[in-house]
Order: sequence, then structure tokens, then C-alpha cells
Amino acid sequence: MAADRPKQYLQLGGQTIIEHTLDCFLGHRALKGVVVSIAADDPYWPGLPCASDPRIQRAPGGRERADSVLNALLLLHARGAADGDWVLVHDAARPNLARSDLDLLLSELADDPVGGLLAVPARDTLKRADASGRVSATVDRSTIWQAFTPQMFRLGALHRALAECLVSDVAVTDEASAMEWAGQAPRLIEGRSDNIKVTRPEDLEWLRLRWSARH
Repeated sequence: MAADRPKQYLQLGGQTIIEHTLDCFLGHRALKGVVVSIAADDPYWPGLPCASDPRIQRAPGGRERADSVLNALLLLHARGAADGDWVLVHDAARPNLARSDLDLLLSELADDPVGGLLAVPARDTLKRADASGRVSATVDRSTIWQAFTPQMFRLGALHRALAECLVSDVAVTDEASAMEWAGQAPRLIEGRSDNIKVTRPEDLEWLRLRWSARH
């Protein structure tokens, strides 16, 4: 991001990205609270107004995403959450989650035996590259989806899947891939394509322009 701080603390519309992200969930009547996984020596979080919000609990961040999520799940277990409770995992750098998408995910997966995630079908032509950076094949995009968050699973099942992946030294890039490795088939719920993850400077600029036009 060519920035002087982690991207979740960059400013967007008068607040940090992570504050906007948390606003997507805080106050939702179907959700009991939020856990944020943050490094113990994070110097930015304590200065945010939301750091003292009683609806937010803090868990220690880990080396990889899976470690951070597992730490949050352990905290929920310690605070009395049951294995059968639903948990949603969301990227701190996705501040443009629409309330309608969150409601859709909750309603569509309420009775699902596995759980699932927000995603969008691939729109562009996809190429597979060889080691030299040249095209080796064109991929059939009809069955390809881009995985977004939130990703929603039962606490106990996700805990076991992530723990087993870590013990087996299996690299997982999201919660759905851990569930897949455990033999489950998460459901894809089509959401909005503007639920982007801020990864490059132009992503942040796009959001700034979009939010400026909206307001």
C-alpha cells in the first residue's frame, strides 16, 4: 500500500478502514458481538474509539490468518460460546460490505449443514501462466468463483478444521479451504462485486471516489 501503517488503519471518509469494517457488524440484531485479532504490540488500535466498545473483544493475532482466526475461536470458546454457534470471519480490509449481503448470507445459511461464504462468479477471461510468465492455457471460467468474506461456519467445526490444518502443516488461505480439507463442501452465496479487499493504493482511491459520490 506504500503507506506508513497497516492498511486497516488508513483513513477513508473520516474513519479508519477497520472502523468502517466493524460498523458493518456492530448493532446487527442477529450478531452477539465481535472479536478482533490484533498483534499484542499494535500501536494503532488502542487509540481508536471502537477499542473501548464493550461489544468488541480482542484476541491475539497470529503469524498467519489461520492462527489469528483460531485464536479468536478459542476466545469465544473461553467466553462460553458453544460448538454449534455460528461464527462469521471477515477481512478487516473489506469495509464496503453491504448490509443486504450480510443479511443474505445469514438467511441463506441459517439451516445449512456446513456453512459457506460470499463470493462472485468470475467475469473475466482467466489465463494460466507458466514459469516464464507466458500463457500456458485459458481456464474455463464457468465454474470459477472469487471468494469473499464473511465466511460463515459452526464454531466447533471450523475450530477443528483449522487446528487440524495447522497440525498437518496444510496451508489454508481462508476458512472455506480449511473446511474443504476437512471433507466439507461450503456453499457459495453470490454477493456484490464491490465488497472489495483493499490491497493496492488504487483500491483505496476507488472507494474514496465511490463513497464521495454516494454521500
